[in-house]
Amino acid sequence: MSQPTIQLIRGFKDILPGETELWQTIEHTVISLFEDFGYREIRIPIMEKTQLFARSIGEDTDIVEKEMYTFADRKKDLLTLRPEATASICRAYIQHKMYAQDPVRKFYTIGPMFRRERPQKGRYRQFYQIDAEIFGVTAPYADVELIFLLRTLFDRLNVTDTTAHINSLGCPACRPQFKAALTILLADAAPSLCSDCLRRKDRNPLRVLDCKVPGCRKAMTGAPSIIDYLCDDCRAHFSTVTDLLTRLGVTFEVDKQLVRGLDYYTRTAFEIQTGALGAQSAIAGGGRYDGLVGSLGGPQIPAIGFAIGFDRLAEIVSARTPTNVRTPDLFIATLGEQAKTLAFEWSTALGLKGIGTSMEYADKSLKSQMKQADRLDANQVLIVGQSELNSGNVLLRDMVTKTQQEIPLDAVVDTIIEIFSNPGAH
Repeated sequence: MSQPTIQLIRGFKDILPGETELWQTIEHTVISLFEDFGYREIRIPIMEKTQLFARSIGEDTDIVEKEMYTFADRKKDLLTLRPEATASICRAYIQHKMYAQDPVRKFYTIGPMFRRERPQKGRYRQFYQIDAEIFGVTAPYADVELIFLLRTLFDRLNVTDTTAHINSLGCPACRPQFKAALTILLADAAPSLCSDCLRRKDRNPLRVLDCKVPGCRKAMTGAPSIIDYLCDDCRAHFSTVTDLLTRLGVTFEVDKQLVRGLDYYTRTAFEIQTGALGAQSAIAGGGRYDGLVGSLGGPQIPAIGFAIGFDRLAEIVSARTPTNVRTPDLFIATLGEQAKTLAFEWSTALGLKGIGTSMEYADKSLKSQMKQADRLDANQVLIVGQSELNSGNVLLRDMVTKTQQEIPLDAVVDTIIEIFSNPGAH
């Protein structure tokens, strides 16, 4: 009796050849842009102590309460698969005292995150993020740089239907007055709020503004704007952000319902929204978290960052950009064991020179091998059998023009390299 096949875990996905080439294109575009602007790659573990995320994301958030993959190891320590990257980058920045010599640092990372959400199109339980962070800069130029980087990245990937939504969250000096005004509204709106928002409205009222439930959003349409409660310093900071974005030609909307619920978030919050997937939705988001490094045991150092949903970005890019799958430069068709052994040596030598080569290892007819070369969309086919070995010349056939030429058996590698280096000369 045959064993049942083992299927993929629900909410996870394989990224197969045909998709990986697109992901690599996105990654190369990201890395090139970020490094041009002085960001350096950091690679962080996929698992951390649960306490790190409870303190950084917030113990009463849906992520910590419902969505994290948390378990006790053999020593009963609680560990969690990372649900986001910022907390781990902050932990590394503090642990390795990266602030000691120069607190100003720019990082980026690309990798998988884990949340046990309801799986749906473009949303997985293992998902991927592109993350960028700036530490040690208070000035609003850092805020604008990150928004500008996002806009530039999406332009380079031909994702043009985007708008930056921005807001200011104020600071510990001016936020309490806004919270007080919001709490009054929430008391009146309570009958229209979902169960989660009823629980949040007293403990973390700002998070009600960010609820996506239609009834809650409707109830919050008359909510006060935190912009009206900003202190002079926060108002000046936000004014500089909007002025600089305008100077750089970045379109934006001030969105009073764009908030972050935790106290260490300050001043600028932003999202990049797109209609490329139908309904307008966020494809990237970020904000300033000047209090996070200090709350995790480090010095009081300002920071700001963003995350991009890689899976959703790839879905958008794939609809607009043809997948650039590399095809073999050369297919070697062989007849006989001696020819196959020689071809294998040539194939490895050519591969080291950057010439993509493919061949059939099983014993198949020449007709079958030529069909395989066609399926692979190989540019050239090198044919070698016993008659070619006897004559001392192999045949190179151009699969586009259907022309062919003889190549001396003792100079195959050098001749192929020359042909591919100077294609018009042959």
